[in-house]
Amino acid sequence: MTAPAPTTQRLRRERVPAVLVLEDGRTFRGQAYGAVGETFGEAVFNTGMSGYQETLTDPSYHRQVVVMTFPQIGNTGVNDEDPESKQIWVAGYVVRDPSRVSSNWRSQRSLEDELTAQGIVGISGIDTRALTRHLRERGAMRVGIFSGEALADQAALLARVQQAPEMKGADLCAEVATTEKYVVPAIGEKRFTVAAVDLGIKGMTPHRMAERGIEVHVLPANSTVEDIYAVAPDGVFFSNGPGDPATADHQVAVMQGVLERRTPLFGICFGNQILGRALGFGTYKLKYGHRGINQPVQDRTTGKVEVTAHNHGFAVNAPLDKVSDTPYGRAEVSHVCLNDDVVEGLQCLDTPAFSVQYHPEAAAGPHDAAYLFNRFVDLMAGAPARTTAGS
Repeated sequence: MTAPAPTTQRLRRERVPAVLVLEDGRTFRGQAYGAVGETFGEAVFNTGMSGYQETLTDPSYHRQVVVMTFPQIGNTGVNDEDPESKQIWVAGYVVRDPSRVSSNWRSQRSLEDELTAQGIVGISGIDTRALTRHLRERGAMRVGIFSGEALADQAALLARVQQAPEMKGADLCAEVATTEKYVVPAIGEKRFTVAAVDLGIKGMTPHRMAERGIEVHVLPANSTVEDIYAVAPDGVFFSNGPGDPATADHQVAVMQGVLERRTPLFGICFGNQILGRALGFGTYKLKYGHRGINQPVQDRTTGKVEVTAHNHGFAVNAPLDKVSDTPYGRAEVSHVCLNDDVVEGLQCLDTPAFSVQYHPEAAAGPHDAAYLFNRFVDLMAGAPARTTAGS
């Protein structure tokens, strides 16, 4: 069967020149991919070979320009079943060799058409290996993508990139979280009720809980302790999300209120960083972060090594070699990345609370860490009922 010829509109877009400018002056020239215009953000790279649609719609990528290390992107097109949220959140998209034809029985439109429809400025045809190596050596940094009428001389473009806000110190979770409470019902028989604080939650996360008989009440990022306990939760969950955890003072105080009440608590990614701060640990920015679906992590409570999905540029600064005393009892590092010894999980020993830095819901990605949702269920099953803010 002969593949259909590219449309005139697509050919026109391929001919539009584009340029990527890093804040240190490194420049890459290619062609516009998606919307034509300009965009700014933090340049980061993702090592996943699949799951580009889930990556694009992950709210944790808000204000980041994502570089895909896998060269061929867009082969399976876009559908309406796989998004992790209501929209694409990346600030920009960088690919080496975009597919001209979408070929999948679930495909409804091309990736480039979706990027264009949602106004996502991207660039294609550049050496993404060279760009990735540069970011590994120099670290994640501010970047701009310019195409069409946005093109200007390099000095002017560089000045604009250097004026863009940095990710360090950015308070972003409220910009991506729900503004109204909503409920994801349990699948099958309801066993528990969980209050989930949305800091940039992915759609697969409440789904994984619903599969285990949990009714999930998703709450806005600025929810109070009173808001949480108004739903009479058996457990409390803090989600993933974008930005610098050093700015999340409100969420840290709310989590401390949950720890004081000894309600079973589970945190993922940003939620892990908030638990770290709530326990008295610090956080710091990684040089280039962990983003992909092939990161090896050891669960130190079992010794098992898991292949896991990651998306984080900040980490918790907690000691790996000892149990720490905190205001809420003893705590320890439960998971560690085997590539660089970054803290990937925390566990409280005297309070029913734990967290992981990576994404056990893993869509798309490996399912080695799905057991963590079972661990949360076990924690709630072993806890006495707590229905009020004062209990």
